[in-house]
Amino acid sequence: MSINNSSLALLIDGDNVSPKVIAGLLAEVANYGTASVKRIYGDWTRPNLNGWKQCLLNHSITPIQQFAYTTGKNATDGAMIIDAMDLLYTGRFSSFCIVSSDSDFTRLAARIREQGVTVYGFGERKTNNAFVAACDKFTYFDVLNVEAEEVEAPSANAMEVSKPTMVVHDPPRPRPIETAERNVIYLAIVNSAPHGDGWVNLATVGQYLRKIDSALHPRNYGYERLQEFLDASGIVETTYKSMGDKPPIVLARLKNNHKSKRESYTQNT
Repeated sequence: MSINNSSLALLIDGDNVSPKVIAGLLAEVANYGTASVKRIYGDWTRPNLNGWKQCLLNHSITPIQQFAYTTGKNATDGAMIIDAMDLLYTGRFSSFCIVSSDSDFTRLAARIREQGVTVYGFGERKTNNAFVAACDKFTYFDVLNVEAEEVEAPSANAMEVSKPTMVVHDPPRPRPIETAERNVIYLAIVNSAPHGDGWVNLATVGQYLRKIDSALHPRNYGYERLQEFLDASGIVETTYKSMGDKPPIVLARLKNNHKSKRESYTQNT
């Protein structure tokens, strides 16, 4: 069976995700393709998941019931992993979106990628780095737009159901680009530059960064564009190259004082 390049499966760990992130999450997922499967897993007999009902109706997400058989054992993870493997072997999906901050999904993400299928991860900043690294790209919840709390308001029609509204945040304040991130940027430029002058297509740098560190993309650091992120690192300069009638492309290279060797600040780490 041939794979539809735009078809993806969205699997959500209901035990570790708030319904407030869903609208922003789905908007982000839409950038990668069409979520033909949208499932959320949890023990829906428990009161802590009551807040999900309206969210699931609004966004057409299918709840999957998994009873918690034993205290301290997360049966939800097991059900989600089994379903993910069943979906993987249908050959219908070019990518999977795994939404959880739980490191138990590390091996699942790695196994899906072994099959040549892309994995997009989503979770909180506390997510274990092993799971983050197992994904092709990992996006933190705090860079997504979130839903506001629903507020009760008098209505002429008591049966009218109010829909949650989106809170569009001001652009997040840029996060510091630390030594470890600068070292990865350094390697991306050095290993991607095909010419002696050191200039490399910005898109090539972005591809290299995603391969080396799935969480190292501009939005996770408060930047909308890769060019802004690299400029803020302090070790890269960028320029535009004219392509005639076509749009110009952006090139990047290491600044002169960083070309000969890896930055001296690495010696202090």
